Amino acid sequence: MKRKTCKVRTLAVMLAVFSSVAAMGQQLQSSEPDWLKDFTSRITFNGYAQGGWSYQNPDGKATNSYNLKRTLLWAKARITDRWSFMFMHDFSSVVQEFYTDYRLSKNNEMTVRLGQFKHSYSMENPMSPTQLELIDVYSQAVLYLAGEGPDPLNGVNYGRDMGLEVFGDLANGLIHYELALMSGQGINRKDLNNQKDFIAKLELRPFDGFRIVGSGYLGTGCAVGTAAWNPEIHVGDNYKRNRYSVGAEYKTAPYTGSKYKEARPASVRAEWLGGKDGEVGSMGGYVTSAIPLVDALDLVASAETFDRNTTVDGWDQTNLTIGLQYWFYKKCRLQLQYTRCLLGDNLGKDYNWLQGQVQVAF
Repeated sequence: MKRKTCKVRTLAVMLAVFSSVAAMGQQLQSSEPDWLKDFTSRITFNGYAQGGWSYQNPDGKATNSYNLKRTLLWAKARITDRWSFMFMHDFSSVVQEFYTDYRLSKNNEMTVRLGQFKHSYSMENPMSPTQLELIDVYSQAVLYLAGEGPDPLNGVNYGRDMGLEVFGDLANGLIHYELALMSGQGINRKDLNNQKDFIAKLELRPFDGFRIVGSGYLGTGCAVGTAAWNPEIHVGDNYKRNRYSVGAEYKTAPYTGSKYKEARPASVRAEWLGGKDGEVGSMGGYVTSAIPLVDALDLVASAETFDRNTTVDGWDQTNLTIGLQYWFYKKCRLQLQYTRCLLGDNLGKDYNWLQGQVQVAF
């Protein structure tokens, strides 16, 4: 009798456990759509690829080649309403960005960013290649002074660095500011000296579509290569690495004649930049414009110049570009551009540069 009672109690406990587990399973199953919905609302994926064809005839030697410039994919996670994380990888090169943002204020007055990201020096550097007009993306001065790659002392860093940044909007968006303390050595690379670099940017937006921007960079570089126009700096040397820029941009009201949903404004952007590496100064600037012509077709024009050494003749280059771009679907476009490259005596002979590119983005 006692054994039968014990078995009945054991069976009752087992049934209660199974009932609880089943109830939990049903509860999880019923809540799964909400979890998936929350997950998809908090994590977004974006990407783009740019590739095409290029023809040049420097020194009278014609070359042409196909190229795949960028294949980027990034994910952004909204952890809370104020806290987010972003990771970006370029499958044609290296990991580009990984950083976290935390918005300290209720609105957008102050946000803190920590990690590896596009630094704020110059107007163009923080902009995405999908937004810029030139196939070669940035002007010579920005490419060099922002650390995109042409400066052999700093190496190829794609305009990015590791560090801490504070940014925000004041006076109802009339003023935008960015303050950053950066490693100064570039991406995916340990700092080679103990000095940190300081970057400041101030942007005024007096009315819709117009902005005036000034930025400055104070730092100490550690050379990873040598430059013929700056022979006093050797690999491993610490050297003064300062920059400044001032510019303005105007965009009209969006052109709505296109059959695609994302209307495009006409725009003109101009900037003057300068810097000093050790005792050698460099300086340059650009004016770039995009004007909608008809439907999804834009006219692109740019004039830019850059002098790697302002005290020695022959290290300057001027590029004059004219081209067309056709937006065949939202952020996707076809580009065709011709550039006349006028070189200083130390850089070679003038040459022609013809480029075509397709951009696919989502």
